[in-house]
Amino acid sequence: MPIRVACNHNTSYKFDRPISLFPHVVRLRPALHSRTPIHAYSLKVFPEKHFLNWQQDAFGNYMARLVFPEKTSELRIEVEVIADMTAYNPFDFFVEDYAETFPFSYNKLEHTELAPYFQKIITGPLLEKWLKKVDRSKKNTNDFLVDVNNLVQKSINYSVRMEVGVQSCETTLQRALGSCRDSAWLLVQIFRHLGVAARFVSGYLIQLSSDEKSLDGPSGPEADFTDLHAWTEVYIPGAGWIGLDPTSGLLAGEGHIPLACTPHPLSASPVTGATEACEVEFEHSNTVTRIHEDPRVTKPYSDEQWLSIDALGQQVEEDLVAGDVRLTMGGEPTFVSIDDMDGAEWNIAALGDKKRELAEDLLLRLQHRFAPGAALHYGQGKWYPGEVLPRWALGCFWREDGVPVWHDPKWLAQEDGDHQYDTDDAQRFMDVLCRYLSLDSEVVQTAYEDVYYYLWKEGTLPENVDALDSKLDNPQERSRLRQLFEHGI
Repeated sequence: MPIRVACNHNTSYKFDRPISLFPHVVRLRPALHSRTPIHAYSLKVFPEKHFLNWQQDAFGNYMARLVFPEKTSELRIEVEVIADMTAYNPFDFFVEDYAETFPFSYNKLEHTELAPYFQKIITGPLLEKWLKKVDRSKKNTNDFLVDVNNLVQKSINYSVRMEVGVQSCETTLQRALGSCRDSAWLLVQIFRHLGVAARFVSGYLIQLSSDEKSLDGPSGPEADFTDLHAWTEVYIPGAGWIGLDPTSGLLAGEGHIPLACTPHPLSASPVTGATEACEVEFEHSNTVTRIHEDPRVTKPYSDEQWLSIDALGQQVEEDLVAGDVRLTMGGEPTFVSIDDMDGAEWNIAALGDKKRELAEDLLLRLQHRFAPGAALHYGQGKWYPGEVLPRWALGCFWREDGVPVWHDPKWLAQEDGDHQYDTDDAQRFMDVLCRYLSLDSEVVQTAYEDVYYYLWKEGTLPENVDALDSKLDNPQERSRLRQLFEHGI
């Protein structure tokens, strides 16, 4: 389970006397497209005597419309968001074929639907000069987005700006300095001038401190942190809206929780409204609290937790002993070839060219080391659905008292070579075995190769492929097909 946090955002206005409040609009509810899982949300407004109506604007953002029927000396808005900080890959999206490389053109319907997100301001000399720095040659769309975002991050230094509103693009470029909302609006306009639909995003940014300091590069915040933040989203066909944070130069991650996404920053303001003329004291706070986190490699159990776990284990052990419950556990060790650690057969494929050969070599070495006189068994293993043949299983059997189970190794034939035995030899062997076991030879059942299957398998191969040299998916099938051809079938 990921780290679950509570984000608390409090805004307070204290007036010098009871005044009338005009209707307010609050945009502090997580958007529907937030990729960070939201488990709970609450909005509390004081004074308690008010009317609240939830609405959605033209762009699908949640808006709480507040009406206050009586005068008040205080307005307080309290928001709490419970979220799981589930890490995700910000590049985990699909892009339509026609948009995989930049520049690309939106289709007619997309261009009509996205019309508000193409609106451009009149460029000034600084914005025109900046746009000339952008490499517009054909390149992968993902790379293009990353490059432009990084270029803005390197061009604009971050500052906390308490003035209301958003700077013009010319002002931000002239100062080479701006708040997150200034950089976000600049990036929106840059993308629009480059022909990419873009919108302004207001939201929460949650950053958690690392368990361990980074060995290479910045380690992030020293303490858990959250605040209102702004970034940019661009619309890419197939992928949808992709978040880009020009303050950090990174794509939006699990710490970015969007609240309002609009064509212009004015319609994304967290709180809008008006009051009578008065004196006011304004306060606000943003805090984040970890309310649940499971132990992990970088932050394991504490000594106290280990003692509790050990005590519980001892109690379970006593209960099992008292109930005469006996447990056994088996396992299947996994081996990887030292010569080909990255090969498919040692990582993702069930079978391969070398696995069977190396397995037999390991079996013989284990027998020589641990069980001289053991009986070796080459047989069928598990048979999985969708596979035409069972897999192989190699066994080694011996007695604990050291008495040999098998005396002469020459009678245990290995598979690397033709031992010149045929079906008649197999029949005679079974007859003798039945006689030694006092069994009627009629219990012996003859098995046949599925000749028609292998003929069909050969027929499915391309005309320019030799069946004896082809690399069929299953090495066992390839071996069997070779044997059938060699016997003239």
